[in-house]
Amino acid sequence: MTFKGGTSLSKAYQLIDRFSEDIDLTYDIRHLIGDLITDQNSLPATRSQAKKWTDAVKARLPEWIRNDVIPIIETGLQRDGLEARCEQGGGDGEKLYIHYDAIKLGTGYVSPSVQLEFGARATGEPHVKKTIDCDMASIFPQLDFPIAYPLVMAIERTFWEKATAAHVYCLQERLRGERYARHWYDLASYENTPYLEGVLAAYDVRQMVADHKAMFFIEKDKNGQVIDYHRAVGGHLTLIPESKGLAALEADYGAMTDAGILIRGALPFSELIERCFHIQNKANNCLLGAHS
Repeated sequence: MTFKGGTSLSKAYQLIDRFSEDIDLTYDIRHLIGDLITDQNSLPATRSQAKKWTDAVKARLPEWIRNDVIPIIETGLQRDGLEARCEQGGGDGEKLYIHYDAIKLGTGYVSPSVQLEFGARATGEPHVKKTIDCDMASIFPQLDFPIAYPLVMAIERTFWEKATAAHVYCLQERLRGERYARHWYDLASYENTPYLEGVLAAYDVRQMVADHKAMFFIEKDKNGQVIDYHRAVGGHLTLIPESKGLAALEADYGAMTDAGILIRGALPFSELIERCFHIQNKANNCLLGAHS
C-alpha cells in the first residue's frame, strides 16, 4: 500500500498544517488484479479493458478490505483497549470508517471518525519510504512513541493529482461534497517551498497522472466536452474557478476555517486564491516553455 493525499503532505512531508481525518491509501493494482494484467504496463491498452479492470477492482477491493483489513484493525483496537468500531462504507465499499466517542463536539464539519479511503486503480508510484513520528513525540521526549515507515506517494505526484482535480472542478464549476477547499489550501502550500520547482519540472510524473486519469477518470466540463488532462499538464492548467464556482469554494473554505481544520495561520481566502493563481501561471509558463 502507498500512503497519499493531504494527510501525507502533513505527516510525511510537513508541507501543510491542517487537521485531516481522512487517510488515502492506494493498494497496488498489480496485486489486486494481477491475473488481468498481462504485462508490466499498469495502464490498460483500451477503454474497454479499462472498464474490465475497473469492474474487477470494484468487486475485489471491498472483499479485500472486509477479509484482510478490518480483522487487523479490530484486533489492534481490542489489544489496546480502544473504544472504537469499524464500519465499511462508500458507494462501492471502498471506504472504512473507524468511529470513536468524541471528547468534545465541534461544528459538525468533522465527524468523530477516521476514514480510510482505499483506491486500487494505480500502482501508487512513484513512492518513497518515509519516517513518521507522532506529533506529540517532540513535546514529551521522555516518553517513547511508535514510529511508522510507510511507503508514501512522491510529493510531485500528489501535487499533480490535486492540481488536475482542481482543474476539473474549475471547468465543471461544482463542488463534489463538502471539504473540497482543502485541495486549494494544499496546492497553495507548495508556493515558496523548495518543492515547487521540482514538481513543475517532473515531466514523467505529470504525464503519468494525465495518462491514468484519461483512462480511469473521464470527466466532462460544464458544456459537455471531455476534459483533456494532457492539455492541463501541458501548459493549460486552470486552478481558479469563475464566479459561481469561486463563491462555492469560498463558502466551503469558510466552513473549514470555522471548524478549526487549519491548525495555525489560516490564510484569508483572497490570499489563498492569489497563491494558487501564481502557481497556475508559473506552472503554465514553465510547461509551455518546456514545449517551445
